[in-house]
Amino acid sequence: MQDLHSRLGAMRRPRLLVRAARIGASEYRRRPHLARLLGEPCPPQHGAALLQLMELEEMLDDGRQRRAADYSAAQHVELLAAIIGEARSLQVAARPSTGASA
Repeated sequence: MQDLHSRLGAMRRPRLLVRAARIGASEYRRRPHLARLLGEPCPPQHGAALLQLMELEEMLDDGRQRRAADYSAAQHVELLAAIIGEARSLQVAARPSTGASA
């Protein structure tokens, strides 16, 4: 199984979707967005939330590629923005803290 960073790096989506998602990610707020997207309280860990979001996004992207009638570009952008937001939070959480040494 690929790790999260590999899976994120392997994602290929249309530039317009990604550009819109990056703009949306600047307004990303974890609790309200995850509650709306996942339909449940937000997972405490960024990795768990990211996996759930990526699974939903893969299904939505499949609908985009099939040109499904129920595909929503707005929902796709919202999911991608949440993925970007969670990935950024995961990256920040993974950084070693640089405490002041005495």
